Amino acid sequence: MNWQVRMLLVVVYLIFEFFLVRGIGEIIDAINAGGPDFTDHYGIFYREDPMNGDIGTASDYGRRYLISRVFPEDQPLYQTERYHTGTFEYQIRIPEDGEYVLVLKFSEVYFTEPNRKVFDVALNGVVVVSQLDIFAQVGRAVAYDEYIPFAVKSGHLLIGNEALSFNGKLAVQFVKRDKDNPKVNALYVVRGTVQDVPKLPDIHENIEEESRVDLEREMVGELESDSLKWASGPKQADPYMYQDQAEQILPFLIALACFFPVLYCLCKL
Repeated sequence: MNWQVRMLLVVVYLIFEFFLVRGIGEIIDAINAGGPDFTDHYGIFYREDPMNGDIGTASDYGRRYLISRVFPEDQPLYQTERYHTGTFEYQIRIPEDGEYVLVLKFSEVYFTEPNRKVFDVALNGVVVVSQLDIFAQVGRAVAYDEYIPFAVKSGHLLIGNEALSFNGKLAVQFVKRDKDNPKVNALYVVRGTVQDVPKLPDIHENIEEESRVDLEREMVGELESDSLKWASGPKQADPYMYQDQAEQILPFLIALACFFPVLYCLCKL
């Protein structure tokens, strides 16, 4: 095999890895709850929280933690949130019939034990996640995602065994129960199936490393507890400081850089 063919295979492989591994299908909408515009590891663009100043509270309390189980560059998605003392919702317009997945992103950064924050999630009034207790699922300062498949067909919203009349607006509702407030860190809707959506790593992987990190956090918290009563300590680095326009055009630059070697090799064959 000559070097031109080898180079061609390498370039094709890189293009395949970049676009098929990162590409997850058509994103219908994505919202960074409680935060500004953001582009994640997979190239998903999350728009600024549209409810700023309207309902509930935007919080960046999670910025004092390093969130486990997530790519470092995606920390901000799980560090900002929106919560409300009652039920609240986001509305997402679904343009046409098809299969879709709603991805909900959470992290518990306030409570240190289970059964303190418990709420439901519903789609157009149908409960799809009942009695969600984030801490009970993964602990504190750990990323947790929920994947909710649904479909739209002939003017109906299909959720499990439910079929509802549908006007094109998906209401993602965070339902208040009797234990603290409902919240969400980020969410998006993608066309496709649950199998098409990138998942967080298994929570049981690297359990020893997770335990070590938790212990270090507790030790730091004990050492700084007195000062934290009165002040928040040194100003935290802005987790969005690395988000710039270059990050958004990077995929196009890579594709452009790959095109010319491929063209050259094809001409030489």
